[in-house]
Amino acid sequence: MKFSSLIGHTVEISMIIDTDSRPADAIIDNFFRTHRYLGSHDRRFIAETVYGILRWRMLLDGIITRAVAPDALLGRDLFFSNIMTYRCCAYLLHARTHTASNLCAELPDETHDSLRSLERHLADFSAGGTSCREIALENSFPEWMVDTWIAQFGTDETQRLCQALNQPAPITVRVNTIKTTVEECRNALKREGIETQPTRWSPHGLTLRKRINVFQLDAFRNGFFEVQDEGSQILALLVDPKPSAKVVDACAGAGGKTLALGAGMKNRGVIYALDVHTTRLDELRKRLKRSGVDTVRVKTVDGETLPEDLIGIADNVLVDAPCSGLGTIRRNPGMKWTVTPEDVAEISRKQARILDLYSRCVKENGILVYGTCTTMPEENERVVEGFLASHPEFELVSPAARLERYSIASLAGEKYFQLLPHRHNTDGFFAAVMKKAQRQD
Repeated sequence: MKFSSLIGHTVEISMIIDTDSRPADAIIDNFFRTHRYLGSHDRRFIAETVYGILRWRMLLDGIITRAVAPDALLGRDLFFSNIMTYRCCAYLLHARTHTASNLCAELPDETHDSLRSLERHLADFSAGGTSCREIALENSFPEWMVDTWIAQFGTDETQRLCQALNQPAPITVRVNTIKTTVEECRNALKREGIETQPTRWSPHGLTLRKRINVFQLDAFRNGFFEVQDEGSQILALLVDPKPSAKVVDACAGAGGKTLALGAGMKNRGVIYALDVHTTRLDELRKRLKRSGVDTVRVKTVDGETLPEDLIGIADNVLVDAPCSGLGTIRRNPGMKWTVTPEDVAEISRKQARILDLYSRCVKENGILVYGTCTTMPEENERVVEGFLASHPEFELVSPAARLERYSIASLAGEKYFQLLPHRHNTDGFFAAVMKKAQRQD
């Protein structure tokens, strides 16, 4: 395909993403299904460039503002007919996959002055700044996010966090130990031409050495593994129910952690998988059939009331709360530009209500685990602190102690569990483990 056509397809998808509420990966997948003439190299270029434009949008716009005359941005240039085309070319230059000379050789003559100007102005945004504004611009993050992280982690670590969040996430799978072992799964994948390596932290994880569509593999169809970030796998380990336990997975969604809990319990006991979204639970039912886990009871709830038969019955409750998702920016870079401080405040209030509601499922001496995939303290520590202040029957227990038997206690502190991309090469996760005291009569 001609290079100009590749850019045209990239711009088309990017403009859809700009006005569509669906996740970028869903939009890209749908676009490729309706444009089957695109070869694998074309699809790879388009997908990588679209994600690059999403990750670096603020930086790219800064370069464009300095490099391009205002009248050009008004669409008077036939090729550069909109800001997204400029972003696409600016990203290719920023990523160092192309030079202005390369692009000039592929694109019409009238584009050449703009391309050379974009390349000259890249140097205006070299890394090294230490202020909130500089870190935000150099790494292309909203200032409010960077400001929050600086207060939490300090300047140097915030810089590293931003850099890590701008890298694509690895493809990590959790081996389904009901059907196979880590080594057997690894060998099955190797027979299909897929090289893997064991994950650093999770005892049940494998990381693929290259990006492929794993859902087409026989090993996946046979239920040998599920795609799951390593941090998500460890969050399930923190719940650590006994095989005979009654477990409530309060916000089960499509069931990644439900399936991990079922495997950890050796397909014994019972897990109540609850969610307000029927479509997500339908996906869980499909995954359950493939996994061989048959101890899960799936139930749609309204999110406001608690099923009476679940009050005070659970040995373990996992509240994997709905959150801003800012720990998963590596996978969903567009959320940089959609999540606001107001969203975080509203979500944290919802989280507090959910935690209060499902804490009623915990029996005496039972364990309550609150988890998120965000880096915002307003959704993490502050929710837990507010809950404990109004629920004296619960107390924090050491998450590190619960991970000792997996030899990964160093991942957690005595109060909270937190994983970060730049420290652990996982998505950003937070968890608190609480125990309900036995009532004194």
